[in-house]
Amino acid sequence: MFIHEISKRAHLTRKAIEYYIQQGLIAPAVMENGYRKFTASDLQTLNRISALRKLDISVEDIQKVLNDSTNETLQRVLLKKELSYQRDLKKKEILGKLLSGNQLVDLEEEILALEQSKTILERLLESFPGYYGRFITMHFARFLDEPIRTPEQIEAYRTVVSFLDNLDELEIPEELTELLEEHTSNTGIEDIESMQRSTEAAYDHPETFLEENRDMLQSYIDYKKSDEYQQSAAGKLMQLMRDFQRSSGYNDVFLPAMKVLSPKYSAYYEKIEYANQKLLETFPEVIEMYKNESTMD
Repeated sequence: MFIHEISKRAHLTRKAIEYYIQQGLIAPAVMENGYRKFTASDLQTLNRISALRKLDISVEDIQKVLNDSTNETLQRVLLKKELSYQRDLKKKEILGKLLSGNQLVDLEEEILALEQSKTILERLLESFPGYYGRFITMHFARFLDEPIRTPEQIEAYRTVVSFLDNLDELEIPEELTELLEEHTSNTGIEDIESMQRSTEAAYDHPETFLEENRDMLQSYIDYKKSDEYQQSAAGKLMQLMRDFQRSSGYNDVFLPAMKVLSPKYSAYYEKIEYANQKLLETFPEVIEMYKNESTMD
């Protein structure tokens, strides 16, 4: 079919179709007379592009979606929109304070915190691939809603941004990438939030968690120590992540700076350390298993 026909069938203007061609979203065949010939597959692609544009997804992200055989790109787009929605709620709250008589100068800290949080979260999502990037972004988002008031916090903010800007790309072998995609492509925001709530509940009451889950944890530790796990794709992926955290400065630069930047994160990290201490007291064999390794949180 020619452009006038596909324009009608896709309910798009010729100008829009030509723009999508220029952007490389579709590539119709060009005949000897110079006319473009579109296929049923092109029509299907244009219908998908049109639907995604109506959802306010950028052309850049649409291109990634079209080239992605998994749901990962859409998951990242959804997370971006969720973070944007949370920022809009905060902006609405600040505007409400202005209408209630607060002076703009008194709200500058909150406005600046909003922008600084956006800067860090966008860099986190860009710096880490796939599900790991989505998880780590959501993990730290809850700790980045506090104003930066002290010189130490200002310096910590600069350290975090500089670290993320200069972070080398985490290269994951193809076979491990396939494993990650297979198990996480359908893991959405609600799933990650549920995992975070469960983890935080364990950190809040580590003794209770360890007592109630002793048998399960012992079986898990035994499996993690086994050659079967160490040689598995999951074991290799976990080791790759830990090696990256150590070598990249994630453990030595990023996390210490985050603790200075966010008092809430510092308090959370103290709970992690206490929970880890209780874990080691209950299961001493974990000391050897995780020797020289650090937590991801």
